[in-house]
Amino acid sequence: MLFDDPDFEETIASVLVPVAVPVAYTYKVPPGKTVVPGTIVKVPLGPREVIGAVWDGEPDAAINPKKLKSITRVYDTTLPLDEDLRRFVDWVANWTLGAPGMVLRMVLRSEEALEPEAPVPGVRRIEGAEPDRQTAARRRVLGTMEDGFAWTKSGLAHAAGVSPSVIDGLIQQNVLEVVSMPAAPPPPRPQLDFAQKALTPAQTAAAEGLIASFDKGAGVSLIDGVTGSGKTEVYFEAIAEAIRRDRQALVLLPEIALTEQFLRRFEQRFGVYPAEWHSEITPKNRARVWRGVASGDIRVVIGARSSLFLPFRELGLIIVDEEHDAAFKQDDRVPYSARDMAVVRGHISGFPVVLASATPSVESRVNADSGRYTLYDLPERASGAALPDLKAIDMRLDGPERGKWLAPQLVHAIKDTFAAGDQSLLFLNRRGYAPLTLCRTCGHRFQCAHCSAWLVEHRFQKKLVCHHCGHTEPVPQSCPSCGQTDSLVACGPGVERIAEEVSDLFPQARTLVLSSDLAGGPERLKREMKLVEEGEADIVIGTQLVAKGHNFPKMKLVGVIDADLGLAHGDPRAAEKTFQLLAQVTGRAGRMTGGGVGLLQTYNAEHPVIKALYGGDKAAFYQAEIESRRVSGLPPFGRLAAIVISGPDKAFAEGYARALACAAPPDEAVGLLGPAEAALAMVRGRHRYRLLTMAPRQFDLQSYLRRWLASGPKPTRGLRVQVDIDPQHFL
Repeated sequence: MLFDDPDFEETIASVLVPVAVPVAYTYKVPPGKTVVPGTIVKVPLGPREVIGAVWDGEPDAAINPKKLKSITRVYDTTLPLDEDLRRFVDWVANWTLGAPGMVLRMVLRSEEALEPEAPVPGVRRIEGAEPDRQTAARRRVLGTMEDGFAWTKSGLAHAAGVSPSVIDGLIQQNVLEVVSMPAAPPPPRPQLDFAQKALTPAQTAAAEGLIASFDKGAGVSLIDGVTGSGKTEVYFEAIAEAIRRDRQALVLLPEIALTEQFLRRFEQRFGVYPAEWHSEITPKNRARVWRGVASGDIRVVIGARSSLFLPFRELGLIIVDEEHDAAFKQDDRVPYSARDMAVVRGHISGFPVVLASATPSVESRVNADSGRYTLYDLPERASGAALPDLKAIDMRLDGPERGKWLAPQLVHAIKDTFAAGDQSLLFLNRRGYAPLTLCRTCGHRFQCAHCSAWLVEHRFQKKLVCHHCGHTEPVPQSCPSCGQTDSLVACGPGVERIAEEVSDLFPQARTLVLSSDLAGGPERLKREMKLVEEGEADIVIGTQLVAKGHNFPKMKLVGVIDADLGLAHGDPRAAEKTFQLLAQVTGRAGRMTGGGVGLLQTYNAEHPVIKALYGGDKAAFYQAEIESRRVSGLPPFGRLAAIVISGPDKAFAEGYARALACAAPPDEAVGLLGPAEAALAMVRGRHRYRLLTMAPRQFDLQSYLRRWLASGPKPTRGLRVQVDIDPQHFL
């Protein structure tokens, strides 16, 4: 990896840099500096300098040493990335066919995290010193400082209830001295016995099994528990065991909106909050968490999928909550499944991984049935409450009047729920007011100029929005095609339109819309989720973010506005995703006290997914879906990989896709579909074509794809080729 050239006095090293190249580069090590595999460094790369890491493997000794550039900085104060993390980076790159440097980029998120945080000025009492005269304000300050600790000026002024000038006066009289204080003290460690809850027999058995798994090393457990069964309380005991063994724990959640309630539940159990890691935390907090994880000061992290790449010093447990959720799949840059890579990280480092869901993925369910995963079944709610009573409303027989979207049966149920002082949730997985706006005079449809998608009207914001590229434009007063005024009509409902209908029907009710694209972002969502949890809303209208893991104690009714919505796509996972989403959202009803009701508005009440839901036959659904996958050779019984070609010129992109398909190495084990236009044929001005490969489960699909891409035509003229191993989305 590192060696001394007898003809060259300086040491050289392989350095992995965060760019899309397949190998590490060779650099000179500055005189007087020592580096080892994992050392974080800064190096010149073209006209700029980038953060990289010294990597395993021999540097290229064939390069003329005089042409080598030198490492410009060695981050001596930061611990090297350990061997397990380096192996994990290489494994992810190899599996996804991505560049190792692009995976490393997810580890080295910011230079700020590599610098020790600057100390802040504080004040401390000088022993024995007294002011020339005592005042009530000065007595309060000195009384507050009796513990002998240093304070920041602002913190001391606030605690003592005085103005900063009082503290300045005590400094001038040499009663207080200015000192440097750490910017942030190490976070307190979780208290294992702070408030341990009594568990049901089923929860106790599962928790004991998870604790025992630590002695077995690497292994995966699946907690398959109905909504409200207390899966979180079970894996809290696994977290406690990890801490007891002086290990760190990571909890992966699919949505930022879930973090607030989880943080509070964690604090109630362990007396402290865990660290957070997701896109909405500030750069300063991001740097603190990175450093705290690397030093071992932070013992528990709750985070989005990217937290999987944090440089944990002593990681000993990963929990993947809502493990079925598609949000765990990253689609850009390095397409990876955080759930699957969590299993890999546990295997590399030899620690347990826990997956939890009320509706596990088919892949996890098959692994549990085959014995590869240890299954813990929680078939009843921890509160003892009954599961909700689900019913289908056949919209062909009992649909709403023209221009309305709520069936009479659902309206009556909302009315009764409101009268009883309970909450109703209306679920529709469509943001905005309407998915399509057209002119009733000439038929003009508003389409995004950069994507093959209709613009969605957001009436609250008075905008037409593309949900794929973010393009917005104001709603016009007249049709841009024929010029007719008052001719634009909204087609179909979004959550805003449902809210409008609810407000007309129940003007006295407190109505709340929960959608990820409303002004205020995650902070607003946190506040509004808490309002729902505390019963401060009567009728909630929400998208899929309300379906995941939330506990709303007063929620008794869930109405699904369009239960067929997810079944209309050509997605091989459509049935599974729809079942999971609807089972999750209806599971919000009656979690604490029972008596919950779920009503599914559908035009296809005989569809197997709908029947399985209102029939309460989860086992039958999984059995049928698993058998269907087995027969068709789809995952987990076969392997899929998608190749998406995109470019600014449609004809050129299509031609390249056809040429690439023709260059596929012949192999009887591999099936090839396409090229065909992607379901979203254009995104952000780039035309998209898709190839899909299918192979048996044991087939080395990565090696096949490498041979294919190496021998095929090389992309030019702005073309991009992205490989997605095990695709979850087919847009």
